[in-house]
Amino acid sequence: MKRNEKTCPISRSVAAGLLAVAILAGAAIPAMAQQFSADLVANKDDTATAMGALRVSGGKARIETSALPDGFFLIDTGKPAAYFVRPAARVYMDARQSSPLTRMFIPVDPDDPCRQWLAMAQLSAPIDLATWHCQRDGEERIAGHDTDVFRIAAPSGLSFVGWIDRARRFPVRIRTADGTVIAADHIRDEPQAAQTFEIPAGLRKFDPQALIRRIQQSDVWVEPPASE
Repeated sequence: MKRNEKTCPISRSVAAGLLAVAILAGAAIPAMAQQFSADLVANKDDTATAMGALRVSGGKARIETSALPDGFFLIDTGKPAAYFVRPAARVYMDARQSSPLTRMFIPVDPDDPCRQWLAMAQLSAPIDLATWHCQRDGEERIAGHDTDVFRIAAPSGLSFVGWIDRARRFPVRIRTADGTVIAADHIRDEPQAAQTFEIPAGLRKFDPQALIRRIQQSDVWVEPPASE
């Protein structure tokens, strides 16, 4: 009887420890599943063009484009924030309208991606909510993976269709208003270094609007003539 009294507390302790390990292991699986890299490829009129590279970890993404080879874009949907970083120039700035990719290729909640797409669109420019619409439009299997299709209607040619991979919580294909299809190609599920998604130390934030205001207040600024 005494033996049982000694062993029962130990058994309960071991069981509790195993349960805690199981819970922690289960919580880590979704985070690991959403770490990957891919190539961005645009297709239009049967012509494929390499656009750059993509890296994703959790709610963060890094986009490197051939159009802007001196820097890269960092996206954090949790804040939300989108920056263009130029390490050689030692500066970074708000991405705003630097690239439409920062409004489309972003980590999303597969059950409500419209919320993240709208937030990133509002970072780029003011949005008239009466003219911006997002809705689910069925499912489609792409490269062996089931995707949810969403249509975004927006003014000024900013409409697009997105195919979301639920497992990766990310749009793996986008079709823009002009018919160009941009795909995350050669997806590689692999761990991503945390510093990949951080602004390097020592960089200063550059504000183009502040520069314009300083120029306007200087002696070199010439006020444009009023329109008749």
